[in-house]
Amino acid sequence: MPKMKTKSGAKKRFKLTATGKVKVAQAGKRHGMIKRTTKFVRNARGTTVLAEADANIVKKYFLPNA
Repeated sequence: MPKMKTKSGAKKRFKLTATGKVKVAQAGKRHGMIKRTTKFVRNARGTTVLAEADANIVKKYFLPNA
C-alpha cells in the first residue's frame, strides 16, 4: 500500500496548533473590501480556528502526517 501524501495546497493553507486544532486564515478578504462593512473587515483580521467537523476532514485527508 503506498504512503499517503500531504496535499500541497493544504500545506500552505492550514497549520496545526499545539492542541491539534486547525488554524486557517479568515475567509472573504481577497477583494471587494469597499462593499464589505467595516465590522466585517475588522473581525476578519488574522487567523481563526476551523470548525471541528471541517478540521477532522483536513486532518484525515489533507494533512495525514501532521
